[in-house]
Amino acid sequence: MDSPSPDTAAARRHYFAFLPSLPLRLRKADEPLSAAATPPSDHRLQATVAKASEKVPTRSKPLRRGSLIGFAGLAWELLIFGSLALNLVAIALFASPSPSLDKGGTPPLGFDAEASVAEAALFGSPHSEGREEEIVPSEEISVSSTSGSRPASKDAMINLDHGDPTMYESFWKRMGHRGDITIAGWQGISYFSDVTNLCWFLEPEFDHEIRRLHRLVGNAVADGHYIVVGTGSTQLFQAALYALSPPDTPHPLSVVSASPYYSSYPAVTDYLRSGLYQWAGDASAFKGNIYIELVCSPNNPDGSIREAVLNSENGTIIHDLAYYWPQYTPITHAEDHDIMLFTVSKTTGHAGSRLGWALVKDKDVAKRMIKFVELNSIGVSKDSQFRAAKILKAISDGYEHPDPKNKYKLFDFAQLLMSLRWKKLREAVKVSGIFSLPEFQSSYCTFTGKRTETYPAFAWLKCEKEGVEDCESFLRSHKILSRNGKHFGAARKYVRISMLDRDETFDLFVERLSSLT
Repeated sequence: MDSPSPDTAAARRHYFAFLPSLPLRLRKADEPLSAAATPPSDHRLQATVAKASEKVPTRSKPLRRGSLIGFAGLAWELLIFGSLALNLVAIALFASPSPSLDKGGTPPLGFDAEASVAEAALFGSPHSEGREEEIVPSEEISVSSTSGSRPASKDAMINLDHGDPTMYESFWKRMGHRGDITIAGWQGISYFSDVTNLCWFLEPEFDHEIRRLHRLVGNAVADGHYIVVGTGSTQLFQAALYALSPPDTPHPLSVVSASPYYSSYPAVTDYLRSGLYQWAGDASAFKGNIYIELVCSPNNPDGSIREAVLNSENGTIIHDLAYYWPQYTPITHAEDHDIMLFTVSKTTGHAGSRLGWALVKDKDVAKRMIKFVELNSIGVSKDSQFRAAKILKAISDGYEHPDPKNKYKLFDFAQLLMSLRWKKLREAVKVSGIFSLPEFQSSYCTFTGKRTETYPAFAWLKCEKEGVEDCESFLRSHKILSRNGKHFGAARKYVRISMLDRDETFDLFVERLSSLT
């Protein structure tokens, strides 16, 4: 290859000397677009190019072959630089972390100003943690009407039938590596976790973090109780029914719960058509002395604080405390019952991990529950337990190890977000004028150290519109999917609405509900 002529080499030196003079650079994440990332205006760019051109020597002599080849190389370099400059301008224009506006000047579907204010109050600047921050762009809105998916448009079907806790996604995205784990290929291969523990498939670290979290929140007495881990609280509910049912009973044991009760209680109880137990309906209407009563408190679906309705020496009680956490209700005391059920899904939002735990006083009952899980699934996923242990640890660390850089407190975040949602829902119900909601009294919360309100995970909505007897069908006609009151042992005028979905789904629901008259 021919070497460049002296004139060409001089031109290249002047060309590269020109590069630093371009007033083009990427803006910082927290810097206004107009401050530094704005590309140079036409007149500034022309002036800069003209200035650089003056430095390039003019040629009065005929060009030699070597000079032509040299300038061909220089042309390619200019072309490459131009392409690079255009890319930098594009990045500067589109790399803004703030929600973009549509053509009408309004935020895109899915942007919630109040929720953003709530997050800012808890986390500070959205870019304070650098690479740990993840912003979900509006382009990720899914074209699907099923639960767990974002609405595709304002006319999309809204599915709030299931209590899918996707509202917690934004919190855990901000947590970054604090909630991450790495599981080695060899780790957790054995069936056994700790053969010295009564529950031999319970991971020791998960056991430790469960007890630690209960001590921190003060919602249940874990010390002096056996911990039985299960694939969600649903499996533990079945295990408890099995453990409490006498094996030699001539008739199935009656299982009851006060109406409105959790809609899955009847289905799960009778699913296997067991000869040990059977669903017997509303506890308030039950006549008998031998039974298993299910007490869900705060109650799913209406959010009320519950106690046992029946009182018999031959009856037993299972306390379902899935929602007894400070983001949903004031913690007034530490529950201390024979069997208490909890679930990761409603505590931290990790429903996909399918993990729950039971606090059990009696050793023989705990043994029978463990035997059920052993026969049903030969233990519980270790991978889920590893992950849950890390998640619970991150929550406790946020409160027990105060640090200016550690702003990540799950219960504070969730309680603030739930309070905003309930405020919006009550306003929408008031505007519509055809619905009603339960009222709740504030109480002193031992966890927060102040009086707090109740913000249930579900809204127990009643349709008061004349001529409407089936609220679920009425809402379905307006593209809102809910769960009919009949599944909870209540009238069809009631529906259960999940309050736990993503912001864009919930906000679209509130907007649509307020328009119904």
